[in-house]
Amino acid sequence: MAPQIERPLPPYLQILQSIRAQIDDGSLGVGEAVPSERQISADWSVSRATATKVLAALRSEGLVESIQGVGTVVRKQADAGHSARDRVASMRRTGRIYPPNERAKIVAAEVVDAPEEVAAALGLEVGASVIRRQRVTFRDDVPVSASTSWFAGELEQAAPKLLVAERLREGTPAYIEAQTGRKFANGRDQMAARKATAGDAELLGLEEGGPVLAGRNWIYDTEGDVVEYGQSIAVADRWSSYDYDIAG
Repeated sequence: MAPQIERPLPPYLQILQSIRAQIDDGSLGVGEAVPSERQISADWSVSRATATKVLAALRSEGLVESIQGVGTVVRKQADAGHSARDRVASMRRTGRIYPPNERAKIVAAEVVDAPEEVAAALGLEVGASVIRRQRVTFRDDVPVSASTSWFAGELEQAAPKLLVAERLREGTPAYIEAQTGRKFANGRDQMAARKATAGDAELLGLEEGGPVLAGRNWIYDTEGDVVEYGQSIAVADRWSSYDYDIAG
């Protein structure tokens, strides 16, 4: 395949992503005004047509609404999901994973024998020692998702905080990078809808057999080795949004 020049994102998309990020991380809260067309045009040195396009895109995504006499404000949204990609991107961008109205509680941090699926993901033998960290995420004090992160047992010595049932304020990737020198390079997420198991129901206060969005993810270091394997579940009506390029 012939090499291709990587072109920058179009101006309107850069502005859109900037405002969307402020909404996602809570910098712009529900009911707060977002920049007007005039302000966007002045701040970013773009045309009013571009500014109009940005606000129209935000309204289309359900992130903002126009109120007569007030302007364009952030609207209350359906709960947003946080996959591994979401968490890493938020940490890199803002220094924190969750918006102000969300919090996570670590409910398990232990060394266990690797189940078959986990062993395969981490490149270990079945039954090898692995670290298991499980968390439940609450939005406005209501449980909305749960996730389990798995690491090779060899990290027990190098990164002992993984075995403490407390949140890592700097985020797991930053902590592991600081402790081991391994750099997180890329990740892969998969998602599928399924019925809630008894364990899911207990964690999230759901009815067994109800709909949940299940996910799993692999996070790789610069050598291509899996540093973390994750499994997650989220209640229904949690949106995960991703931007991507389509090159011809």
